[in-house]
Amino acid sequence: MQMSYGLTLAQTQKLVMTPELRQAITILQLSAQELDEYIEQELLENPLLDLNEDISKNEDIIEKSEQKDSDTIDWEEYFQDCADLDFLRFPREKKEEEPGFENFVSSTPTLQEHLMMQLHLCSISRTEFKIGEFLIGNIDKKGYLTITSAEAAEILKVSEQEVEDVVKIIQSFEPAGIGARNLIECLLIQIEQRNISAPKIRELIAFHLKDLAEARYSRIAEALNISLSEVQKLKDIILTLDPKPGRNFSTSDETQYIVPDAVIEKVGDEYVVIMNDSISPRLSINSYYRSLLYSENRESNISKFLSQRLDSAMWLIKSIEQRRLTLNKVINSIVEVQRDFLDYGVAYLKPLTMKQIADRVGIHESTVSRAISGKYVQTPRGVFELKFFFKNGLDNINGSSTSSESIKKMIKKMVGEEDPYNPLSDQRLADDLKKNGIIISRRTVAKYREELGIPSSAKRKRY
Repeated sequence: MQMSYGLTLAQTQKLVMTPELRQAITILQLSAQELDEYIEQELLENPLLDLNEDISKNEDIIEKSEQKDSDTIDWEEYFQDCADLDFLRFPREKKEEEPGFENFVSSTPTLQEHLMMQLHLCSISRTEFKIGEFLIGNIDKKGYLTITSAEAAEILKVSEQEVEDVVKIIQSFEPAGIGARNLIECLLIQIEQRNISAPKIRELIAFHLKDLAEARYSRIAEALNISLSEVQKLKDIILTLDPKPGRNFSTSDETQYIVPDAVIEKVGDEYVVIMNDSISPRLSINSYYRSLLYSENRESNISKFLSQRLDSAMWLIKSIEQRRLTLNKVINSIVEVQRDFLDYGVAYLKPLTMKQIADRVGIHESTVSRAISGKYVQTPRGVFELKFFFKNGLDNINGSSTSSESIKKMIKKMVGEEDPYNPLSDQRLADDLKKNGIIISRRTVAKYREELGIPSSAKRKRY
């Protein structure tokens, strides 16, 4: 067979991940706060992008006109014909501008500030104060001391006994249990400060805390020579103690706010989706650079640079608008499916998959996944993450299905109404759910119970 060269022309289709497409995908999966930061970065890099401030300007004009109208009204002349002459009878006093309520709002003190305030009230020497100040700085947000007395003594060049004395002073502060080195010491400090004199409770905390967490009541009762009911009574006392005494104090980096991307409101008998467009600034093309682009020669470097930046700016604006439209369609489809949830609550949440929404909207399943990632929506039932509405379900006897959230709520209600001396096992919970028409296995019940943070029947049993 003779080999030869040839030239053929063929037409094929293939998906190319262009920078523009990659940017559109990135913008779609950004949350509201991340999108705002992304736009700010683009504003710094692209000179053709500009903020559309027409709306804010119009609001300023309206506010100024209303203020002008209010200033031109002569209120004394207005009240001349009124029956209430108190306005004219008593001269008006010039009131000084009162401070606003925000001037009286104080921030919640942090744990370190609260402890330092108590340290200042102690009558101790200067050296002890320096040691206490150092130790307070080494207390974590849970309220535990993260440094040993030997390490503190070596750093401060003092004796270990002096450090230990100051540790005892700090452990006497409020909240009870602060400054402990471990959980056992924290609970023992609280027992001492609250004057709890239950017999065997100190031995239980010091030597059998792990057995207590695993509900090994028989082993504890045998070791302490007490009954099972007495073990549970001691456990009830321990549950009133705080294992993390410092968690009730705020820190500057823990404040987090959720900004919903959309709001679902009920208007009449219908639910309306309102996109929260105020979370991100509106972009436009800068008029100066646009006119400069038209006036420049197309072959110049300035024109090429501006053309490139113009394409990037236009694609960014288009991607943001496409994100808003896609998110709006997805949320509207969710509202159509989860109408019963919005009307009646979590018990009526239906099973939903991303493929179902993708088929409704006419987009790919991965696009739905990116659209709901990190997005929140405000509903009449509260603020929820969009992923909350996508729950797997179990089949019922009648051919319908029930979402996992509804089943979890049923399990929680059944456990809350059970007899504590004869708690429901996972198998009994599964049997009771089957009586309600829900086909579920014991292992699935155990999984849902663990996700709810409910202990097993052996740990819930009372004696």
